[in-house]
Amino acid sequence: MDVSVFTTAQLVIEIVGIVAFALSGVIEAARRRLDVVGVSAVAILASFGGGTLRDVLLDRRPFFWVENHSLLWLVVVLASAAILFMRGKHFEPTERAMQWPDALGMGLFCAGGTQIALSMEMPALVAVMMGMITAVFGGVLRDVVCNEIPRVFNDHRPYALCAFAGGWVLVLAHHLGLPQWTCLFLSAASASALRVLAMVFDWKLPTWRT
Repeated sequence: MDVSVFTTAQLVIEIVGIVAFALSGVIEAARRRLDVVGVSAVAILASFGGGTLRDVLLDRRPFFWVENHSLLWLVVVLASAAILFMRGKHFEPTERAMQWPDALGMGLFCAGGTQIALSMEMPALVAVMMGMITAVFGGVLRDVVCNEIPRVFNDHRPYALCAFAGGWVLVLAHHLGLPQWTCLFLSAASASALRVLAMVFDWKLPTWRT
């Protein structure tokens, strides 16, 4: 398989994940009252940061957003349109509103990143770690640029662990010989569902106690 080319299933997963993370970046940037350039920059970092780090670690060239450069225009147009829509509807961006597209994007990027690493014949654990990095690092960049401690480290609800679990779901589904579409869907759905459950039921990870 030519790993420089996405299958249709991977490309759909990647596009929907980019849109979801771009929306999370737009909402977070709007909370910080950034201008349209700042909003676009944050949306781009959220959308492409994790996948870029994955491609660097896997020595994968060209980067996925260079190979599919129309995705850059998609994020810029989406960010501009979202800002105009939110201002026109007097939508007040909140942290909670940002968490829902973030959970969706996390699941999709977890599945896509793990699949790419498996396609490059990486060991299962390495592939799952690549999926987790793809899912998490864009949000880390988004929060750092917006002058916040990344939520993945300080909100104490499972996030990276949800992506880690979703990656193993994809590995298991591949081992069972399921079609790629099914593998990607099960992985993304399980990771996103775990994150949503963690938010709804306020599941917390152990924290450092003084």
